[in-house]
Amino acid sequence: MFTGIIEQLGVIRDVHQKDGETTRRITVGHRYSSDFEVGESVAVMGTCLTVVDRGPEWFVAEISPTTAAITTLARLKPGDRVNLERALTLASRLGGHLVQGHIDGVGRILAVEREEEARSVTIGVPPGTAGALVAKGSVAVDGVSLTIVSLVPDGFQVTLIAHTLSATTLSSLKAGDEVNVEFDVMAKYVERLAAPYLAAIVPSGGN
Repeated sequence: MFTGIIEQLGVIRDVHQKDGETTRRITVGHRYSSDFEVGESVAVMGTCLTVVDRGPEWFVAEISPTTAAITTLARLKPGDRVNLERALTLASRLGGHLVQGHIDGVGRILAVEREEEARSVTIGVPPGTAGALVAKGSVAVDGVSLTIVSLVPDGFQVTLIAHTLSATTLSSLKAGDEVNVEFDVMAKYVERLAAPYLAAIVPSGGN
């Protein structure tokens, strides 16, 4: 479990996929004061991955075919910056919202507009997924916890403040870019529980 508060920016050092294998490995450089443990979870661009190897200021994680298919991680290349967040502990502050690191889909940047030191960003989501979006609710974009300012058809709008722009990869977003989107887990549970009841409602036709 994560909070969506990015701790630091890592850098992709290597992307490796052996011949005949479908799983690829990424080596990520970091500046944490302590090394990762093999088996621990870390969110890379909002995606929960498992550390399979580590050394001083680097760790290796695997990207399965399933993860590659539903996230943007398959596009990572050496030199790319990535948002990093280590898993929560019981002593951690929950400064953002509960984030699982389970990406719901790839969104597309529809527009980026400057608002003094901030930026307004409009993001489209995959068809049929907008039901989990709520104005003033929470959403994670590339692992960053954000508040939804308003809803648009099949998407939402957020505001990126100066701190978010300086501390995450979201400062480089432009129209047409793709991002990992995770909807608020509570909204997903409510949508799931309410779906059967909403489906059972039949218009009376005025009778």
